[in-house]
Amino acid sequence: MLVTGAGRGLGRELVRQYATDGWRVIGCGRSPPAGGFEPGVEFQPLDVADPESVSALAARLAGRPLDVLVNNAAVRSPAAGLQALKADEFLAVLRVNTLGPVLVTRALLANLRLGRDPVVANIGSRAGSMAEGLLDDDDDDYAYRCSKAALNMATVQLARDLEPDGIAVLSLHPGWVKTDMGGEEAVLPAADSARALRAIIATATPALSGLFLAFDGRRVGW
Repeated sequence: MLVTGAGRGLGRELVRQYATDGWRVIGCGRSPPAGGFEPGVEFQPLDVADPESVSALAARLAGRPLDVLVNNAAVRSPAAGLQALKADEFLAVLRVNTLGPVLVTRALLANLRLGRDPVVANIGSRAGSMAEGLLDDDDDDYAYRCSKAALNMATVQLARDLEPDGIAVLSLHPGWVKTDMGGEEAVLPAADSARALRAIIATATPALSGLFLAFDGRRVGW
């Protein structure tokens, strides 16, 4: 299995848990985490915003089966709010959060086809939900919200396109997780979120492909 954005936060915790349970794990990021990964975890350099880096990863992994792909790498705007919005920064967030997962999934499609009951898990966010995102969330990061809403559409499109291959594709809301990105007020420990997401991934089937699910299994409104 492979996790992008594996150097810190939720991605780092997912790598740790999968490796502890005996999975062969590939952790991807622009650099390895401080202190390195657990024994047996393979680090592969990857910048999801760089198509050449994505293609190079696929070339290095050619012929290797992949059961689970977790598109976790994500960024936020340097400054949120309408007045602070800058076009280049907005587009940079979209490149990582929306285009990145699509490019990585396409590049590793041959590996997924070789896998056993393959699953693509796109780590989304309730912040990108048109139906629920603004109910109790005053986050005003336009780029992050828009990127995660677009990722939902990409998830549905991928689910349809990969259906003939028997590959399940999900958009998963991890909760408000206690990480550098989640901030100091976040309420859910990364270990708990990762454990819950893994349970969903473990039971994913093509019949569930295209769904938007929260870490607790609840369906999130688009």
